[in-house]
Amino acid sequence: MKSDIQDRADIRKLVISFYERLLKEEDFKHIFLEVMEVDMLAHLDKLIDFWDSTLFQAGVYKGDTVEAHLEVHHQHRLNASHFSKWLEIFNETVNDLFAGNIATQAKQKASTLATIIRLKIDNLEQRRLEINN
Repeated sequence: MKSDIQDRADIRKLVISFYERLLKEEDFKHIFLEVMEVDMLAHLDKLIDFWDSTLFQAGVYKGDTVEAHLEVHHQHRLNASHFSKWLEIFNETVNDLFAGNIATQAKQKASTLATIIRLKIDNLEQRRLEINN
């Protein structure tokens, strides 16, 4: 029987497993490693902080998640398929590793985050179109 996400060690396991899967997808690999040239070790640490703060109110994440994704979008246009694939892989990873209330919250928060970022990008693109017309 799978256990629930209980602590930072579980979050580390989730984040590392998720990114192992995500980077097998050529488009994500291209975005992270070629377009944005992300230092993956630093990025993973930041994401562990994010999820620790999101799920356990650890207060260790100091970034701006939406702004970071808008920056990626400026470098490489993100579209709905990026977000749906990201969410699909995230949910599969959570489901493969964990079961319980915190695992469910992680999936719900990931869905909310993806929706918020996607709406911000859509709004940005709409404003760009209005300015260019």
